[in-house]
This record gives sequence, C-alpha cells and structure tokens, in this order.
Amino acid sequence: MPKAGVAYSRRTSRAIPSMNVLPEVQQALTDDLPVVALESTIVAHGFPYPDSLTVAQALHEAVRNAGAVPAMIAIESGVVKIGLDERGIQLIAERDDVEKCGVADIAAVCARGVHGATTVSASISLAAQAGVRIFATGGLGGVHRYAPGAGDQPFDVSADLVALSRTPITAVSSGAKMLLDLPATVEALETLGVPVLGFGTREFPAFYVSSSGIPLRHVFDSMTDLARAVQVHRQFGRESGILICNPPPVDVALDAEDLERWVDQALARADDDKISGSNVTPYVLSMLHELSGGATIACNRALAISNAELAGRLSVAFSTLPTT
Repeated sequence: MPKAGVAYSRRTSRAIPSMNVLPEVQQALTDDLPVVALESTIVAHGFPYPDSLTVAQALHEAVRNAGAVPAMIAIESGVVKIGLDERGIQLIAERDDVEKCGVADIAAVCARGVHGATTVSASISLAAQAGVRIFATGGLGGVHRYAPGAGDQPFDVSADLVALSRTPITAVSSGAKMLLDLPATVEALETLGVPVLGFGTREFPAFYVSSSGIPLRHVFDSMTDLARAVQVHRQFGRESGILICNPPPVDVALDAEDLERWVDQALARADDDKISGSNVTPYVLSMLHELSGGATIACNRALAISNAELAGRLSVAFSTLPTT
C-alpha cells in the first residue's frame, strides 16, 4: 500500500523520490474528486510580498469556490510539494531565496535541498506524476521574437511548450504574453500535437490583451462540451496535454496598441542591456509594469484568478462526465 502523503508513479507503482502530497489533495485524488494544480512561480517571483501572499490565497479561494481542491506545486527544502498548507504558502510567498525552477531544474533543486518555485513546465510535469489532470496558470511561455540570425540574440523556445506536448494534463491559461512571437508559438503548439481550445473566445489571447488576431480552430461555449473534448483526447490515449485559452477579464484587459508600443520599448532596452535567454521575460515584465503605471500587474492578478476559477469549473465538469 502506498504511504500517506508519498506520491507513487501511476505506471510503475514505484515511489517517486522527494515528493509529498498534501493529505487533502491525496484524499481527493484517491476519491477521484476535482483537483486543480497551480504553479508557484507567479507567487514567488510575480509579485512583491505581501501581494504575493494575497495572490496565492486568492488563487486557492478561486479553485475552492468552483468546487475543486487546489494543489499548488513547489519545492520545499528539496522536497516536491503537491499542495501547500498555510505555512508552505507563506514560505513561498515571503522568502527571497526561493529559486525559479523549470522542468530541467527539478533534480538539481531537490538534490541541493533548497526551495524552488515551479514554472509551468515543472508544475505540469510534477502534477501529472501525482495524478492531477487539470492545471491553471497565468500565461504560457512560447517562442521568443528573436530568431536565428537576428543580431546576437539566440533562438529561444520556452520549455513550457515541449513539456505540455509530453505531459497528459489540461492547462488553462490566457494564451501567451505579447512580448513573444505569438504566431510562431501557436504554430509550435500545433507542430507538437497540443490541441489549443478556446473557451468563450475565438482568438488566441495575448495575456494582457484579449485578442492577438490569431483565430482558434476549436471554440467551446459549453463547459460540458469542453470537458467532453478533454475526455475524448484522453480516451484516444494521447500523451500530449491540452491548452485551454481563457482571455483576461474585460475590465482589466489592456489596449493592444499601447501594449505593443511598451513591449517594443522594453525589448529594445533589453537588447541594449545585453539581456538574453530566460532573463528576457522577467526583465521585460518589470519594464511593462513601469510603462503601464502598474496596469500589467493588476491584469496579471485578475487573469490568473480567472484561470484558476475556470480550471476549477472544468475539473468539476470533467469529474461528473459519464465514463464510456
């Protein structure tokens, strides 16, 4: 029998090292109740304390209000946590020594026994290993605007895309950030075999902006139909994840022209300052906060909460579908 709070591989029944599942989450998984995984990078690195703690609490509340159990993913002293209690949330939110942890960093962070806030790629990988099937985030990483031959900037594709193509989980997000090459990002998702489904939107969202001008082929307005699409994808034995696109709330969405101008300024500054690779996104986001007078932070918070709520609803709808 598996030990309480210890994750076991669903394929081999072998204990996964350094992974602990919160008892509430473990019970929900055992009883096949709705569970939603949440990333922790948005808490540790997306907002200053105490706003980070408020956001974390709001994400948990949004999932619970939808009828599901929240499972924020993080690494605490080298141990993967599938679900955080109040102490764990406080630790991730207030400490300044929490490392940003992508899927390629998991083993090293665990081996060193340090704290890690998991990105999309790490969160979905760990959540799926624990048996969680629905995940919520703010925005997905993607293909950066720089391409081979464009100055001295390297070609950069987020690990989020590859991880989603290899992980059987459904991710709810507000598309991807406008600072990325959005047409290339959508094309990459198609090439990797990741279904991109819109819920209440007919265009791929651009994170802070509701529309990117990129039409979506598959759009759903019914939660039951959306859950059924997720179910059928899994019944066919597909190993890839699914991306559900949910635009930011109308009252906080930004103007596309304003944001594009700010992004161009921020990217130019990043180039001048020799910022590259994974450092580009946090640098640009910091500049966007300054240029927008704080509007991007308010939008980020609102859309993350909206996505958590939608993921909760989807998880509930999926759990009530008849099995065939």
